Parts: sequence; structure tokens; C-alpha cells
Amino acid sequence: MNISKELGKQKINQLCYIVTVNITNVMANARHNCLIVLSQNKDGNSAQSFIQSFTLLHTNFTVQISTPGGKPLEFIKQDDQSRRWLNEFRMKSLAIPISLQTIDPHRYSCLLIPHSPGAAFDLCNDKDLGQILKNFIQEKKPICAIGMGVAALFSANEDDSWLFSKYSLTSVSIFEMAKSPDFENYSIIPEDMIKDKLASYSCSEPDEVHVVIDRHLITGQNEQSTITAVQNLILLHNQKYARKEKSPH
Repeated sequence: MNISKELGKQKINQLCYIVTVNITNVMANARHNCLIVLSQNKDGNSAQSFIQSFTLLHTNFTVQISTPGGKPLEFIKQDDQSRRWLNEFRMKSLAIPISLQTIDPHRYSCLLIPHSPGAAFDLCNDKDLGQILKNFIQEKKPICAIGMGVAALFSANEDDSWLFSKYSLTSVSIFEMAKSPDFENYSIIPEDMIKDKLASYSCSEPDEVHVVIDRHLITGQNEQSTITAVQNLILLHNQKYARKEKSPH
């Protein structure tokens, strides 16, 4: 027996085993991708809702931001603190949104639409977003929409039927919208639209936290519901993919 040759084989086998274990660990620890969809309308996105959402999600996922046409981000209701945060954020490469048209929904395991008043003007009828949402519904991947961001869900239609018509949802209530100086400019009132499309709507008192979870869909009533809604998105995602990894192949 050639001892040195046998030792060489053992070392090769050990190296192969180490490489295999490392690859397995990398794959196990690979971060899932989360898609954040934002409005590019001048009425924009809530600074607070976005910052809270991004901060929570960025610690758990690889985050990609997308807008219609990949147009720049617009934020409203900024104070000094949020303005500083956003100025620093805009210096990062991930702050540059990509177009919804180029999104491959199969790459993402969850989707978030923060409180976005502008969603009632652009995302609500965006066909590219509609196709993305259709994929998420088919694969039962977690979706979270908050406040006026719920208006973006109206883009998901098939054969003149709303794909969320059999879901329970919440969104900004009429009472909350009526307090906005821009109330008369809105062509869409989510509460009315949800009811008209035969889905189930519920809400709490104005400006109170209220979150509805129905299967893989999470909706938050208003900006104040952001943290609770996003935390539930993370929990729902982790439960889904933990079960998936444990299931026999």
C-alpha cells in the first residue's frame, strides 16, 4: 500500500467535506430578498413609514427598492431627523430605485408597500406591479401594505376581477383621509374601493394601530401601524420559509 497516496486521498476528501459544509452554511445563511415598492408621484411616500420599514427590513433581508419607471424617490412629512437620515440614505447605491418593469418577482420572497399617499395616483393602476402581485398571490408569498400604500393593491386584477376580493384588509379610514388638506384631490378612497370590490374592510379609531393578517397578506391602517405591520411581515416570512426548509423534498 502506498501510504502517502492514501494520506493524499484522505486530505482531498477532508477538503471536499469542508468545502461542502461551508457551501451548505452559506446557502443556509443566505439572505432572502425583500422588494419595497414606492410611489414616484409628487404626493410621494411617508418619510417616517419608509424609514421605520427600511430599518427593520434591512437587518433581515437584502432589500431592493422599486418605483414606476425607476424614477427618483419623493418623501413627504419630513422633520429634521428624517431629513438627515434620508440625506445619508440617498448616498447609498441601494437608494437608487429600479423600474417595476424590470422586476423578476421570483427573486423576492416578500414585498412591502409603506404608507404612500402617491400610491393612489400611480401604483393603484400600474400593470407591472399588478403582475408582480399576481405572482406573489400564486406562490402565497408574504405581502404587506400600509395606509395609503394599500391603494397599490388595486393594480392586481385578472378578468375584471380584483385578486384580493376574498381577503380581509384595512387601510386609511375615510375619517383619517378627511383630515388631510389634500382629501379633495384623491380619486381613490381605499375604504370605499375595498368594499366596492367585495373584500372585507375593518378599521380602528383614527390614528390608532390596527393591523389585519389574512393568509399571506398583511395590511396596516395608517402610518402609526407601520412597525407592527412590518414586524408581522418578518414573522410571517420566517414561518413560511422555516416550514419550507423543513419539508421533505
